[in-house]
Amino acid sequence: MTGSIEQGISQTHGNTHILHFLVRLPRPMEQVWPSVASADGLAAWFTPADVLEPHLGGAVTLRDIGSGRVTAWDVDRVAEYTVEGGGRIRFHLERDGEEGSALRFTHEFEGERESEHRWRLRFERLIQRLEAGSQGSSV
Repeated sequence: MTGSIEQGISQTHGNTHILHFLVRLPRPMEQVWPSVASADGLAAWFTPADVLEPHLGGAVTLRDIGSGRVTAWDVDRVAEYTVEGGGRIRFHLERDGEEGSALRFTHEFEGERESEHRWRLRFERLIQRLEAGSQGSSV
């Protein structure tokens, strides 16, 4: 299985922007989870997590984005970070066949700081890492 990024959806409500992506990944959820829920995993394709307390209500600091809290946490399924200045970033993993997983991604933020294009590039890096057999926790 190879990874793919389906068309992103962008919505705007006043000054609030919401990006949605469905990303099909070539590894089972358990192998993808460290890439979205560990400091090393996030650093490998997204941004360094200078602080990441992996539990609901835990502290999180995403470098160049902001500091805040873990606002949703369901091991191997959902990691959501809400950071001041960076908004709400949600990774929701689901099974996709026997060998793969689907990442339902949402980023809700204010202002013009992020874009669909930037997230697409990040997801391309994530897919490349997973296709090469690298797991987020092995950085």
